Amino acid sequence: MGDSAIKILLVDDKKENLLSLQVILADRGYQFVEATSGKDALRILLKNQDFAIILMDVQMPLMDGFETAELIRQSEKLKNVPIIFLTANMDKTEYIFKGYQSGAVDYMIKPLSPEILQAKVMVFTELFRKNQELKKKEEETHALNEIILKANSELALQNAAIEKHAEELRKKNMELDAFTYISSHDLQEPLRKIQTFSNILLTNEYPNLSEDGKLKFNRILYATNRMRELINSLLTFSRATLVDRKFEIIDLSTIVADVKEALHENLLERNAVITTDFHDKVKIIPFQFIQLIENLLHNAIKFAQPNLPLQIDIKSRLVDISEIRIEKLETEVNYCHISFQDNGIGFEPEHNEKIFGVFQKLHGRDIYEGTGIGLAIVKKIVENHNGYVNAVGEPMKGVTFNIYIPCP
Repeated sequence: MGDSAIKILLVDDKKENLLSLQVILADRGYQFVEATSGKDALRILLKNQDFAIILMDVQMPLMDGFETAELIRQSEKLKNVPIIFLTANMDKTEYIFKGYQSGAVDYMIKPLSPEILQAKVMVFTELFRKNQELKKKEEETHALNEIILKANSELALQNAAIEKHAEELRKKNMELDAFTYISSHDLQEPLRKIQTFSNILLTNEYPNLSEDGKLKFNRILYATNRMRELINSLLTFSRATLVDRKFEIIDLSTIVADVKEALHENLLERNAVITTDFHDKVKIIPFQFIQLIENLLHNAIKFAQPNLPLQIDIKSRLVDISEIRIEKLETEVNYCHISFQDNGIGFEPEHNEKIFGVFQKLHGRDIYEGTGIGLAIVKKIVENHNGYVNAVGEPMKGVTFNIYIPCP
């Protein structure tokens, strides 16, 4: 008999009665445990309390069924086990009441009706089975709740640690931004003095310098100008972080027209042709987006192919989020896709991410001027717009910058 079989305790001092009960209840998947006296029944019950029902004869020597039932009911663990008395002498009302008072849930008079006994036992065993299932589910639920509570506790600790780290990171970033901004301003003053005295020397003393002196002086001027460019770039990058985000719904054509006017001479020098194809307006921080387009144009001018007119195509269109497979974008927002494509010298595909790093330059300083901050500013501005930017390039086939920002 398997461990999952429902157990029934049979209590009778006569072996033939025990056998008769087993015959009546056979083939129903029950596991029978026999006790030949009240004392024997108590001994069994002290070791094992998982009986579905007790079928007990009343007339037994030394300790009758009533006494045995009363002792069983005194046990906290056994008091709910149903007891059915089996007797041939329960024909008096007071006798019946005594049976109920001692803890029985029912009684049957011998000779027993097999059908009635089977039906009554089935009711109590089915109730026991359902109670066991409920108990098991309660235990599983309790265990699951314990796991959930433990997981929630661990998650709370992790969230607290993450929040603490995030707060520390925010403070560090604020300190770093403030340091960059203040330091850049403080660096301006000594730089202005260097440039002022250099200009005086250039005006009054340059012709008197030796050729070697002129060469070194030119290098001082070059280094000074590079320092000013670097400081201005750092200031721009810092402002892109610190500035308030005031969005406006605007036509990109207006932004591009302003930048083209500002860079007119630079574009003319490269014989640059800019074509645009914009659909709908965008919600942007106007002066930041001017900086973004300006930086992309500067980048295209700087890395144009020497003997080829510069061609720049700027387009925008609204895209459904289902069309974009970028994990960093929200799934419940539609985006405006702005593409900026040039026909410059491009770069190797493995540098797609590196190109946006601060002070990252893919080409030699001796050939291409710059601070290495321009595209980092582009990325920062796109992030300020809750968007995403990537670059796709091939050597001598130009670069395409893909910018995604939420639709207005």
